[in-house]
Amino acid sequence: MKRIAILCPGRGSYVEKTLRSLPDAHPWVTRADELRRERGLVSLFELDRASKFDSKVHLLPENVSPLIYLVSMLDAAARMQEDKCVAVAGNSMGWYTALAVAGAISFDDGFQLVQEMSILQRDHQAEHGGGQIIYPSVDDQWKVDGERLRSVESALASSNGEAFRSIDLGGYWVLAGSEAGIAHLLTTLPKVKVGATMYPFRLMQHGAYHTQLVEGVSVRARSSLAGLNFQRPRVTLIDGHGRRYTPWSADVAAMREYTLGAQVTTLYDFALSIRVALREFAPDHLVCPGPGNSLGGVCGQVVVNEGWRGVHSKDDFQRVQDSDNPILVSMRR
Repeated sequence: MKRIAILCPGRGSYVEKTLRSLPDAHPWVTRADELRRERGLVSLFELDRASKFDSKVHLLPENVSPLIYLVSMLDAAARMQEDKCVAVAGNSMGWYTALAVAGAISFDDGFQLVQEMSILQRDHQAEHGGGQIIYPSVDDQWKVDGERLRSVESALASSNGEAFRSIDLGGYWVLAGSEAGIAHLLTTLPKVKVGATMYPFRLMQHGAYHTQLVEGVSVRARSSLAGLNFQRPRVTLIDGHGRRYTPWSADVAAMREYTLGAQVTTLYDFALSIRVALREFAPDHLVCPGPGNSLGGVCGQVVVNEGWRGVHSKDDFQRVQDSDNPILVSMRR
C-alpha cells in the first residue's frame, strides 16, 4: 500500500474529452441530482451524458463546479480504497472538494458548498464584472524565470489597484482584477508563447476570485451557508495558506472561517500546499483525481522547483514519470 497525497482540481478541469465521466446509478450521482432538483437545476448526469460538449452550458459556473466536485469525489474515494491517504489539498474550488474528501464535511454539505459558491460568484460577476488571466512564471525547463516574475510585479504595480495575484500555481500565476484591471494586464504583460499557447489569456467565465474584489461573495456565503456542519477531518487537510488541519488538532471554527472568508478573498497558494504535502508527509505519490489532468504540469513544476527526489528540470521530471515509480499519478487523461 502506497502513501499518497490527493490534490483536487478546480475550475477548468472539466472539458469536452471528460464527457461521460459519471457512472450510472452511483449513490452520489443520484444524490447530487436530487439536490439539484431542489434548486431547480438541470441534472448533472444528463449534462455529463450529452451527445456533445456545449461550452455555453457545460461551463456555466452552476454546472461545471458541481460536475468537477462529483467526478473528483468519485475518483478520490476509489483511490483511498487502494492506498493510504496522508494529506489532501485542492486548487481553488478544489478546496471545497478537499474538505469532503478528507471528511471535514459530508458529501451533501460539500455539494451544497460548491453549488452555492458557484451561484454566488456567478451573480457577483454578472453585477460587478471582473475576471482572471493566466501567465507563466517558469522557463521551458520549469525553472523560475526572473524576467517573467518582474513583468508580473510591474503590471500589478501599475494597475492602480485594479489587479491582484489570485492563485499561485507554481509555474503559472493566475491574476485577477476588475474589468479595467484585466484590460491593463492583457495589454501590459509581455506576450509569451509556451507550446502552442500564447499568454496572457483570459479564463472563460472566471470572476475575480481570491481577491478583495469579491468580498461581497464572502458576506453572502456566511449567511447562506451558515448551516454547514464542519468537523475534524479524518485525513490532514492543507489549505491555500499552507495551514494544516489534522484529525488530532484541527480548529474547526478556523476551518469554517477560512472557507467562507480568506479562501474567497485572499491569494490561493496552491504551490505552497503542494510543498507542505511534500515536506511534511513525504508521500510516495501525488494523486490527481479527475476530471481531466489539469494539475499534471502544475504539480510537476512545483516538484522541479522543490528539487523533490532529485528532480531539477522538466526533463528530469519526465524521466521519473516514465519510470516504474512516478511522482505524479493522474487518474484521468
